Amino acid sequence: MPKRSDINSVLVIGSGPIVIGQACEFDYSGTQACRVLREEGIRVILVNSNPATIMTDPDFADATYVEPITPEVIEAIILKEKPDAILPTLGGQTALNAAMALHEQGILDKYGVELIGAKVDAIKKGEDRQIFKQLVLDAGADVAKSVIAHTTEELLEGAAILGYPLVVRPSFTMGGLGSGFAYNEEDLLRIGGAGLQASPTTEVLLEESILGWKEYELELMRDTNDNCVVVCSIENVDPVGVHTGDSITVAPALTLTDREYQNLRDIGIQIIRDVGVDTGGCNIQFAVDPNNGRVIVIEMNPRVSRSSALASKATGFPIAKIAAKLAIGYTLDEIPNDITRVTPASFEPTLDYIVVKVPRFAFEKFPAADATLTTTMKSVGEAMAIGRNYSQALQKALRSLERRGSSFHWDGPVGNKADLLELIKVPTDGRIVNVQQALRAGASVEEVFESTKIDPWFIDQIVLINEVAAAVKSAQSLTVDVIKQAKDHGFSDAQIAALRGVSEAEVRVTRHQFGLRPVYKTVDTCAGEFPAETPYHYSTYEQETEVAPSDRKKVVILGSGPNRIGQGVEFDYSCVHASFALSDAGYETIMINCNPETVSTDYDTSDRLYFEPLTLEDVLEVIHAESASGELVGVVVQLGGQTALGLAKGLKEAGVPILGTTPEAIDLAEERGQFQQILDAAGLLAPANGTATNLDGAIEIAARIGYPVLVRPSFVLGGRGMEIVYEQSALVDYFDRIKDQGIVGPDHPLLVDRFLDDAIEIDIDALFDGEQLYVGGVMEHIEEAGIHSGDSSCTLPPITMSAGQIERVRAATELIARGIGVRGLINVQFALANDVLYVLEANPRASRTVPFVSKALGITLAKAASLVMVGRSIASLVADGHLPKRDGTYIPAGAAISVKEAVLPFKRFATKDGRFVDSLLGPEMRSTGEVMGIDVDFPTAFAKSQSAAGSALPTSGTVFISVADRDKPQLVLPVRRLEQLGYKIMATSGTAEILLRHGIHVQVVRKHSQDNAVAEGPSIVDLITAGEVDVVVNTPSGSSARKDGYEIRAATTAADKAIFTTIAQLSAAIGSFEVVKAGPFKVKPLQDHARERAESIA
Repeated sequence: MPKRSDINSVLVIGSGPIVIGQACEFDYSGTQACRVLREEGIRVILVNSNPATIMTDPDFADATYVEPITPEVIEAIILKEKPDAILPTLGGQTALNAAMALHEQGILDKYGVELIGAKVDAIKKGEDRQIFKQLVLDAGADVAKSVIAHTTEELLEGAAILGYPLVVRPSFTMGGLGSGFAYNEEDLLRIGGAGLQASPTTEVLLEESILGWKEYELELMRDTNDNCVVVCSIENVDPVGVHTGDSITVAPALTLTDREYQNLRDIGIQIIRDVGVDTGGCNIQFAVDPNNGRVIVIEMNPRVSRSSALASKATGFPIAKIAAKLAIGYTLDEIPNDITRVTPASFEPTLDYIVVKVPRFAFEKFPAADATLTTTMKSVGEAMAIGRNYSQALQKALRSLERRGSSFHWDGPVGNKADLLELIKVPTDGRIVNVQQALRAGASVEEVFESTKIDPWFIDQIVLINEVAAAVKSAQSLTVDVIKQAKDHGFSDAQIAALRGVSEAEVRVTRHQFGLRPVYKTVDTCAGEFPAETPYHYSTYEQETEVAPSDRKKVVILGSGPNRIGQGVEFDYSCVHASFALSDAGYETIMINCNPETVSTDYDTSDRLYFEPLTLEDVLEVIHAESASGELVGVVVQLGGQTALGLAKGLKEAGVPILGTTPEAIDLAEERGQFQQILDAAGLLAPANGTATNLDGAIEIAARIGYPVLVRPSFVLGGRGMEIVYEQSALVDYFDRIKDQGIVGPDHPLLVDRFLDDAIEIDIDALFDGEQLYVGGVMEHIEEAGIHSGDSSCTLPPITMSAGQIERVRAATELIARGIGVRGLINVQFALANDVLYVLEANPRASRTVPFVSKALGITLAKAASLVMVGRSIASLVADGHLPKRDGTYIPAGAAISVKEAVLPFKRFATKDGRFVDSLLGPEMRSTGEVMGIDVDFPTAFAKSQSAAGSALPTSGTVFISVADRDKPQLVLPVRRLEQLGYKIMATSGTAEILLRHGIHVQVVRKHSQDNAVAEGPSIVDLITAGEVDVVVNTPSGSSARKDGYEIRAATTAADKAIFTTIAQLSAAIGSFEVVKAGPFKVKPLQDHARERAESIA
């Protein structure tokens, strides 16, 4: 059936900010969909609140609305744009829930807009636990015995029927939010209560426990002609009990017999038919009892899911692209396969390699959190690797994580077998390495299976890796055969070096002398049956390489590896932009990355894609393979965050040309003494500071410059290990906590700075070509200094800075860029205290804010930077129209204000006793993503940013206030305005006393801890938990108040209410309370904002 002729415009709903459970894989799928629809001549309207993604680039849609994804906003867009259809299946659970809300509120019927990609009843059948259960039984499969509950009483009744342990699963949530295993009544009330709140329909499914069963997934697609394909089978290495996003997974499934696989396939096809998914993809999860083979269907997602991105990258089959074509009427047999160009999409992919995905966690950011892995997803990113066998792919994937201790090792004494077998009973980040150590200590496959329930085949593969390690260690000398065997099983040069007691460089020299280098095979969807037209490669140690020679000028771009807090999709955005710009400029672009969720690892983003770990060894081998033909112009390292920068020195030493800012110049900015010399020469100030490599040195510096001090390790990203320290005892405690992390030592000094209280923090992103500075944007942080720039709200243009102050920031940035020797991007952070400008730090690389600046002002900074790196001047880029004539310091009258707000994952991390971790912000970054609000004035833009971040300001209700003494003088004006607007004010006794003196009506409530002033009534924590408080204002202070504050903030996080932890933030938001009371938001696409700015410049 050809394309439908009645669809001329489509509204695509994006997935919003990056959160745990819904990361940049939906940016990848949404970007693909937008590209496909426009190629088909359809007008694309996009709504997505996330500025960091490729998808919200104005180039990918005809009208791009960076607005909150709420039914009210979407209705305003429908009214303005009048789309024929809405496509909600490529924006994760956020888009699906928004589409269901539009349907339930009658908005779709009111405007005559059709849902495509999935019908409402198909979404209901897939997501509603009760309906789905019946469908599975009708398909001849089994489901876990279960009970539906809507109240606490029903939870307890269900437990009486099913018995403990049992599984708690809320309906309509994503990434397993609110789910878990309850072993007793206390667990059930805690997890079930949170689950009822997490579910938008207040519905929870209780299921019999299937802990320890094997878990599988099938990724399927179906069209309106009932053609059905299984794109990929995926097997979890961890058994049931660990969320699939947190488990090591492998594709294709390896431990099923053909008969078992065909059975899962038959069940999957029957379910996709019965649910009625006929224009897209779905993901079905199965559990298999290892004792008797009983198959249970766990759940299905009637949309493109997290696993769809993995399946797409694993097979080369572009699920999102094909789903978009199916949604507008095509059938699978009408869509050609991009990679072979001869087979249709109805041709199921076949793999002649193994793919392994390993999750990346961020527990070091939340020391209080329980690091046990459960059915609630906690990982913040993932790495994928491709090899010719499981051991090769697994070892490549583990080294792609870029974490100390993530790879298998054979150092040090053998551990205690009994202790290790006990340790691996609990699933945690890094359990796989503990399994390897248990086997090394003499545990048998059976003993490890009993402890972990990991399938014996996977355990046996680790035994094999240990045997190869023993052979490498005991060999007389490193022969060709010894190295070749190690490489066949995925060993890195570093691992071989550690086993032999030599350096990595020595192993590399020996290997090269033997002529032993990897060859590169192609991901071709058909196991070599048809030639592949797209160069999408992975390395292995075999005979024949499939890299086609080319005679073009080549630029290698290093990606940013797995997502983590502090290094997310923003860096991928810059890498993708560089690839597009350099390709347009006539260069052959070569991308190296190992993150399956991103647009950079799409096979048609760059001219060539290498899915490889970002280690020096792996990158050098790709560069060697590419240098065999054509001309290597150089490597771009300044766009992929700390991952790519960390490789710059090693590449330069190996004789590889680095484009843009040199590794030596990058070091100038990182090395405190040298950077201070640049500032002194330029006449610029930095806060009093020093560097220490141990505790005694740090105490001495702190005593000299005075507390409070800001301590931060050098060469880290995302403020890792950064803290404000108010006294010596806290400094001693800091060194205790970081001693095992390896982030401070002789080679990595600790930077100790005088902390500037009450300063405004400023961020600037700019380009420098050696002659001219071009400012992308100057951003003012809403919170005062001391909160990491990635977690702080910021506004562009600044709202309290004068033109003179902005010019001082620009001039200082130019002096720093010149002093360092920047060629490309630079980000500088300043603090403005009492009108004195201090330089906090300079980063000669792409920063996290590059996408935000680009969207807010329509300046494509990353594209321009990549051209500067290959020798273009800023003047020529302005002349050619790549950059606007006036830079980001120009603020025309009536310019739109953009506000960036961080999205924080506190809801995902609970302590061992089930309470949420503290939502207090500090100098170490904790946010996973960001949203943007843009409008004509600051209050409206800020209100939009809060709504998009999921903590919309209420139009009425109760505001609770409890602040530190130092904040009380600034409190009166904002609170008086809130009272005038009709909000009810509650406060603890100390704060209430001040407010009452100023004539503000306030209800005094009891503190959480002992309160002599108020003896009776519920405490503030009880009131928040009961839903009687709508907004919380709480700034931290001394120790007992600090504990009180923690309880208050944890309860607020659990209740999903707006929270302000600084007075600056509250004062900024006062105008926004007025805006939300005044009525619904108006909407305008980025293209219109950009046009208005361009007209004002012209």
